[in-house]
Amino acid sequence: MNLIIAVIKPFKLDEVRSALMDVGVRGMMVSEVKGFGTQSGHTEVYRGAEYVVQFVPKLRLEIVVPDDLAEQVVTTIARTAGTNKIGDGKIFTLDVAGALRVRTGETNDDAL
Repeated sequence: MNLIIAVIKPFKLDEVRSALMDVGVRGMMVSEVKGFGTQSGHTEVYRGAEYVVQFVPKLRLEIVVPDDLAEQVVTTIARTAGTNKIGDGKIFTLDVAGALRVRTGETNDDAL
């Protein structure tokens, strides 16, 4: 199993979720996060005062999938979340040692 962590622009969530469901993803966790990378923030004006936004709002998706689906999920997220502009995000893939569905006691791939 693989844990895929993707950081994307918030307005891309619905499009990414729909594309992932089409490739067989049955669930995901979504968190609102703030961060910076190459984009390193930007300047905004509020009520005539200029200020620097150092942490840019993003969404963090966490998806656990069987090994054979991981590459397709990463490709789908990259294709769907991309805008070809700075700040599109990052995708990380990690190995998962185990999973347990609390309600039924199913483990590993059956728990997904």
